[in-house]
Amino acid sequence: MNNKTTKMKLFDSKIIFPAVIQAFKKLSPKRQLQNPVMFSVYVGSILCSILVIDSLFHGFHGSTGFVLAIALWLWFTVLFSNFAEAMAEGRGKAQADTLRKARRELQAKKLSSEDRNSKISLTPSANLRIGDIVLVEAGDFIPGDGEVIEGIASVNESAITGESAPVIRESGGDRSAVTGGTQVLSDWLVIRISANPGESFLDHMIALVEGAQRQKTPNEIALNILLATLTIIFLIVCTTLLPFSIYSVDAAGQGSVISLPIVIALFVCLAPTTIGGLLSAIGIAGMDRMIQANVIAVSGRAIEAAGDVDVLLLDKTGTITLGNRQATEFVPAEGISITALADAAQLSSLADETPEGRSIVVLAKEKYGLRGREIHELKATFVPFTAQTRMSGVDLPDRKIRKGAAPAIEAYVTEQGGSFPASVRQLVDEISRQGGTPLVVTENIEVLGVVRLKDIVKGGIKERFSDLRKMGIKTIMITGDNTLTAASIAAEAGVDDFLANATPEDKLKCIRRLQAEGHLVAMTGDGTNDAPALAQADVALAMNTGTQAAKEAGNMVDLDSNPTKLIEIVEIGKQLLMTRGALTTFSITNDLAKYFAIIPAAFASTYPVLNKLNIMHLSTPKSAVLSAVIFNALVIIFLIPLALRGVKYRHVPAVQLLRRNALFYGLIGLIVPFIAIKLIDMILHAFGLA
Repeated sequence: MNNKTTKMKLFDSKIIFPAVIQAFKKLSPKRQLQNPVMFSVYVGSILCSILVIDSLFHGFHGSTGFVLAIALWLWFTVLFSNFAEAMAEGRGKAQADTLRKARRELQAKKLSSEDRNSKISLTPSANLRIGDIVLVEAGDFIPGDGEVIEGIASVNESAITGESAPVIRESGGDRSAVTGGTQVLSDWLVIRISANPGESFLDHMIALVEGAQRQKTPNEIALNILLATLTIIFLIVCTTLLPFSIYSVDAAGQGSVISLPIVIALFVCLAPTTIGGLLSAIGIAGMDRMIQANVIAVSGRAIEAAGDVDVLLLDKTGTITLGNRQATEFVPAEGISITALADAAQLSSLADETPEGRSIVVLAKEKYGLRGREIHELKATFVPFTAQTRMSGVDLPDRKIRKGAAPAIEAYVTEQGGSFPASVRQLVDEISRQGGTPLVVTENIEVLGVVRLKDIVKGGIKERFSDLRKMGIKTIMITGDNTLTAASIAAEAGVDDFLANATPEDKLKCIRRLQAEGHLVAMTGDGTNDAPALAQADVALAMNTGTQAAKEAGNMVDLDSNPTKLIEIVEIGKQLLMTRGALTTFSITNDLAKYFAIIPAAFASTYPVLNKLNIMHLSTPKSAVLSAVIFNALVIIFLIPLALRGVKYRHVPAVQLLRRNALFYGLIGLIVPFIAIKLIDMILHAFGLA
């Protein structure tokens, strides 16, 4: 998914014009029935339109122009609600169009067996089925989702992730999953197809971002039920007002009966139309924000659950730490200068292209001013690391330098007739207890000292965990390291707890225990061994680079394969809940202002004493009713940007956040309608429109 799509403008002309058309298309009764609140406004608009025609011939309902104005603004209310939803859907469809470009009709090289050299037959990618074996060579596009069963190759996944850098895909391990539509840049892969046509990951993504599979979440359904209940209550109240008004006029022998258009206008202003008109757009926009973060959520339920998460399980390697051990200190043996140790360690690492080797060269240069030397000019022979020797080094004309694990170096020195100092053995034990990795350096048969290697904690991660703590979220680090190492990294990273020596079974037990205690748990994973825990977690973020099993077990897939994205997902989930809560609060409080505007005006003809409640001093009863109806429609338009962007998220406890938003949006919702309705009334009066 490219960055142009994910960073589209909020009001892009390519989205606005189709959204306007969709707003009219959504006027069908079938679509309106999906939103009970707006359906009631829809019915009121139809009734008012009929009353306009009726007033042209009979004049029973007052001024035709007044009734027409109410009818038009009720239709605008429905259209603006449709427009908000269409805008949210339009952003998803724009992203889906980009994804469709990655889908290709290809001729696949289908193999008769899992052997790369078996018979090849060209087959359209649309005819591939689960279990088929295909060969993909350099320059070929991968014809469908699958698992690499043989080979290793670099793959361009920019069409999916938006990242231009190629990634490595290989058989076995956690980087064997491939996505249809991506391109092999080098070497070759033998792939077992894992999805039938129309069921691929790309097809699933397109359906999700278009909203075709967006189901209402439990909280959204609950809010819909509440809004529908309030709407029914106000409907009952308003339907009894007309006969009550007739009875009051007949009994008193004075005043006039409230007109039907005013009853309809009163009902629309009493009903929670603001949040009712924006509720669907808020949910769709939440999924859209997740897409912008390059995360595909299987459902809105997963996003909403992310907002309620209070425990995060995070892998150490690649999430909390960089995943590459770095040299942090040279610790010399007794009688050895630290410069001599640094010099020997750097020489042994000049041709070592591993992260550890490069970090040793840099550390010696930065701390002791030892410039990197060209190994070929030294007439040196590099000795590469092997699993058998567990060490590497360099042979110079008069020096033989080795670095490696303590047992390997001890065996090497002893074999050469030297001895391994007890003090160095103590250094090795001390570094291990502190959570580091000791790398012993020897020159000829003399042990020079130890290089301390450490898995570096990512910059800023401690601050992120502090923010999560303020939000009431507990962080737990999961690692296969021993307890001492895990405790050291956990303390440095600032996590709340850790699980050391973790196996897949341990992860699953940990999640179940936390859930039994009433917690909502989120975790990340990319391997087949993570699948059981991912399936158990309430929010499960699978890496796109991971195995098919992990992606199927998760309810979210991160296209960037960045495990720390889980923190951002939690923030997006909380933002969705905050936005819905803030707009609900605004909607309820702004109804109070509308009551003061429209109720005195509606009953002024029946009960003149109610004019004392006209605290806004609105010009005329008709102007008051029309001003309230106009504001009721326009407020939806003004709130669309907030519904699509979401309320700004702050790292504070949920109770404090709830209190702050309730106060802020409650006050705004209470004050703004008084000002806006009065301004509209003044404009209508100035132009003689009511």
